[in-house]
Amino acid sequence: MFRVLSLMLCLASPLMADVEFSGTVRVIDGDTLDVGNTRVRVHGIDAPEVGQPCTSDVLGTYDCGAFVRDEVARRYNGQRADCVEIERDRYGRSVAKCFVGGQDIGKDIVLDGFARAYRQYSMDYDLEEKAAQVSEAGLWSSAMQNPADYRAAQRTSSPDVAAPDANCIIKGNISGSGYIYHMPHDRDYGRTRINTRNGERWFCNEAEARAAGWRAARN
Repeated sequence: MFRVLSLMLCLASPLMADVEFSGTVRVIDGDTLDVGNTRVRVHGIDAPEVGQPCTSDVLGTYDCGAFVRDEVARRYNGQRADCVEIERDRYGRSVAKCFVGGQDIGKDIVLDGFARAYRQYSMDYDLEEKAAQVSEAGLWSSAMQNPADYRAAQRTSSPDVAAPDANCIIKGNISGSGYIYHMPHDRDYGRTRINTRNGERWFCNEAEARAAGWRAARN
């Protein structure tokens, strides 16, 4: 009887594993937010990296990652978001769907042409991307490399700046501010270059970086 009751409860609550949280939004980049005290990687979308170049007839060559970050910040900074966690990524971020005023943030960003549907992980926004492309919304009016391809090219661009291990991509930078490590979702990750000859390093996780004397970047 107890086993039957437990099964009935599980079937009646299919979302019991989902983590729901709410908070004020602070935009980190086009697909990364702080919602309250939770760092969120927006589910199902992939925005250009800060430092990633795009070109258009109107703007010429410009930093489309910074452009998208600023546009997303203009829309959502200070707004209250309600989120449902899908999973955790390897950096410990909550991969989540978030809603402001009942509107799906990820869906709107893709539909307005500021990010691609991240089909490697989800097909949720496939149709929204196709609609944005047809209407040349947002960045679809510019020439832009797929963000995933851009990141891959950055990692292999030269032996000195590319991570030696695909699983160890945290950048341990040395600057006038001290020993700072940058996560891939951090604001300055794309523009930070690692020179191992100067003592800079790549780390596999944050605990390793902190143990070596580096501290997290302030976004």
